[in-house]
Amino acid sequence: MKVEELTVREASKRIAELDVVDVREEDEFHGPLGHIAGARLLPYDHLEQAADQLPRHRLLLIACRTGRRSRMACELLAALGITSTINLSGGMMAWNDAELPVVRRATEESA
Repeated sequence: MKVEELTVREASKRIAELDVVDVREEDEFHGPLGHIAGARLLPYDHLEQAADQLPRHRLLLIACRTGRRSRMACELLAALGITSTINLSGGMMAWNDAELPVVRRATEESA
């Protein structure tokens, strides 16, 4: 199955039109890499059970640490009939490497 991907630069330019779903665990979401402002935390292991809670009217940008789990999440969601997903290529590692804004629990501010 082909999964659509966006680079972190492309995603940051289109962020207003995307709903961000972060499929990492809670400790990762609030950890050193932080998360994208407005992201919804939905760990991969809970994705199937909670898929019906995801918005259907906007594109979903699926994020994780490196892009691997989020790619698997896109495939899982497609199997469940949710095809409006885009994988964040390189994940939060690439987002941080590009020095794009993140929210971190310690300050809860964009860095």
